[in-house]
Amino acid sequence: MTEAPLLKHTDVLRDRLPLRGARVADVGCGDGSLVRVMARAGAWVLGVDPGPRQIARARAAEPADAEAYVCAPGEALPLRDGCLDALVYFNALHHVPVERQAAALAEAARVLRPGGLLYVQEPLAEGGYFEIMQPVEDETDVRAHAYAALKSAAAGGDFEEEAEVVYRAPFRVKSPEAFLEGLIAVDPARRPAVEAAEASLRQAFLAAAEQRDESFWFEIPSRLNLLRRH
Repeated sequence: MTEAPLLKHTDVLRDRLPLRGARVADVGCGDGSLVRVMARAGAWVLGVDPGPRQIARARAAEPADAEAYVCAPGEALPLRDGCLDALVYFNALHHVPVERQAAALAEAARVLRPGGLLYVQEPLAEGGYFEIMQPVEDETDVRAHAYAALKSAAAGGDFEEEAEVVYRAPFRVKSPEAFLEGLIAVDPARRPAVEAAEASLRQAFLAAAEQRDESFWFEIPSRLNLLRRH
């Protein structure tokens, strides 16, 4: 089997998603890092996240004129019908509760204009980084359910699938402390499990990471599904 290519997430996004002049929502935007990438590429971007703490972090960064943020869940977006050219779920769809994933994708269809693009990038449930965090929270089932929900949406009449791309993405972490903090930032409910397993997590992290340029590096097996609104 041919090994999946090593590609940066941002390169894949710029290659597959027309951004200049586009109106885009990044659902599950976290600290707004990807919002700023897309805004710098010429899009107007709304960052959406259900977590008030994440929205506060995003707003605390230096905002561009072409970005805004709102606290809301993916299944109830405060947007009018057909107002977006693209909607992005970046490492985020599997964090939507399983019972709400279909509703979140239906909501994406509602706010996209005809011909608009749904860009869903998800990490695969494999690889060294996944194995490290698996004892904290095993996301095998939720990631599989998110993929099934996507395929169902593509077959349901609102969307047609334009592309599915599997690749490996380089991922840099500054330190074991940053790795532990990142696990908690994604889902604060993980804190007790992370703190209880801190020593073993550090050990596994140091054993699995490639250390170079005063940082720690992983390759994250990833999949992009690009769907177009009918």
